[in-house]
Amino acid sequence: MWLQYLKQLYSLDTLDTRFTVYSAAPPKQVLNEVQLEPAKPSPKEYAPSQNSLDTRSAQKVSEGAQSSRWGTLEFYCYYFIFITVVPFMFKAVYDVSKESHPNYSKFSPLLSNGWIPGRKVDDSDAQYSGFRQNMPYLFLVVLLHPVLRKLYDYLWRADTYTQVRSSSGSNGRLTQGLPAIAAADARLEQRISFDLGFALVFIIALHGFSALKVALILYLNHSIAKKLPKEYIPAATWVFNIGVLFANELNRGYSFAHMSSFIFPRPPSSDDELSPANWGIWLDSHGGLIPRWEVLFNITVLRLISFNMDYYWSLNTRSSSPVEKKQLDPSNLSERDRVSIPAKPEDFSFRNYFAYTLYSPLYLTGPILTFNDYISQSRYRSHSITTKRTTMYAIRFVIALLTMEIMIHYMYMVAIFKAHPSWEVYTPFQLSMLGYFNLNHIWLKLLLPWRFFRLWALLDGIDPPENMVRCMSDNYSAMKFWRGWHRSFNRWIVRYIYIPIGGSGAAGFWGQARSVLNYLAVFTFVALWHDIQLQLLMWGWLITLFVLPEIIASLLFPRRKWRDRPNTYRFICGVGAVGNILMMMIANLVGFALGLDGLEGLAKGIVGSYSGLVFFASACGALFVGVQVMFEVREQELREGIRMKC
Repeated sequence: MWLQYLKQLYSLDTLDTRFTVYSAAPPKQVLNEVQLEPAKPSPKEYAPSQNSLDTRSAQKVSEGAQSSRWGTLEFYCYYFIFITVVPFMFKAVYDVSKESHPNYSKFSPLLSNGWIPGRKVDDSDAQYSGFRQNMPYLFLVVLLHPVLRKLYDYLWRADTYTQVRSSSGSNGRLTQGLPAIAAADARLEQRISFDLGFALVFIIALHGFSALKVALILYLNHSIAKKLPKEYIPAATWVFNIGVLFANELNRGYSFAHMSSFIFPRPPSSDDELSPANWGIWLDSHGGLIPRWEVLFNITVLRLISFNMDYYWSLNTRSSSPVEKKQLDPSNLSERDRVSIPAKPEDFSFRNYFAYTLYSPLYLTGPILTFNDYISQSRYRSHSITTKRTTMYAIRFVIALLTMEIMIHYMYMVAIFKAHPSWEVYTPFQLSMLGYFNLNHIWLKLLLPWRFFRLWALLDGIDPPENMVRCMSDNYSAMKFWRGWHRSFNRWIVRYIYIPIGGSGAAGFWGQARSVLNYLAVFTFVALWHDIQLQLLMWGWLITLFVLPEIIASLLFPRRKWRDRPNTYRFICGVGAVGNILMMMIANLVGFALGLDGLEGLAKGIVGSYSGLVFFASACGALFVGVQVMFEVREQELREGIRMKC
């Protein structure tokens, strides 16, 4: 019973139904049948008239899977290696975090008193520390938000839309009557009204008077979409929003004091307390809970671009409605249709735009939801949202939070790196583990806020994409790693940048070369979007550089030529995957932890001696074992009819 519960808890369906339901399949019947079990569609489970597209796709995937290797002698050897090696990995970082270690005095000032008796806590990472310290207040807001919505619905007679139902069949064909459509429009109106009012209060509480700056940027972006000729909208949108990223960074949020002193210069002898400069200082001092609003505004920029581009593309479909043309049921749209089918012309109003860009559960960190999807889910509650699934998702969040808390109470790798100690004191194994668990800390510190705010959205009846698909240690492909890390951002990149500039290009050498150039353009934008720093630019270019070996290897060793020798091909891929993992670790350590100088010192400590080289070879062997297990995890998913792109 407990094993079955754990299986459900950590199933892909609990994480995000987008992984178990084909993106083009109407979700209602599939999700009702799945009921939190891994998707294993078969002709017996679904009649062809209901979900033939989803069934055929799953059958094709499962038929291409290889037989299980979990019970083979090879994998029993892998299990033994895991049981013996993994505990030593944790122990290596725990040992160098002890008070008895020679470098403890150097990083101990960065530690704080922890809630676990007898342990200090490494809360030295500013990004996670801010989230950790504000978590009690965030929990309070998350509990208060649904209560206020229910109260608002009760007072404004929301019963006019709460029973939005469709008489359509499970194949998603349109059989909705006018009352149901009117009720859906009423639901949209009711939700948008609340979202708008709550967003105004929320943003003022967060940013104080700086909320006016945010509102001005939103107004200017909306004006670009609605007031410029159609052919100028895309270029003007991109120029404006990239310009906003640079301007926010260079002007550090446009201080009211600086603006007032520039507009109304004060004579040196003037001490008037009512001068414009003093008023500017007073306004700056009332900057809300997060005075530096520009630090988190990058996420909002993505929503600004999404609205403008969705509106621009909708202008090409005004003559006919795709929903009516395809005879689709708007209450049972597939995930792909929710994103690609434009909202109604009247939905692209400033009121809806303002509510979308400042939607409170996703405002600070995302995940990123497109405008079309937000409007669609505001009309019709997603079938993927159930009490059981949301509860299990919340339990997974709590487990991840406790994992992070235990890790930063017993392993002080972040503080050690910040203290820049003498690397000569550490063994190559200890150095490598410090770098490895530092990457795990980066993964967890991003996963927790993303899952927290997605959980808030789920509780509010909106289902955004899951950002973290796989554990950081369950990745071997640079391209697939990118798809699964900050997944909603990746989907946004694909829709609004990668496909418009040419996508993956044609097959063959020149097509792959075009793909590399497109990757370079994408990752340059991604690096600048994160922060305008040379270190992150280097990260973006390194990611592109490290994609090259994978692309070249796929050309030199195409899978179709090794069908008769699957094990040989698996071992060849394993060797390449080890190189991929090493390169991904290097890129992320440069971009988010050490920089180039710090990485140089770390690398010298690991491979700067004979014993270090022996360790490096052993580490590559251990990575190879891990890669083979990763391959089998994906084969197991294929056997269950699930093909993930990450």
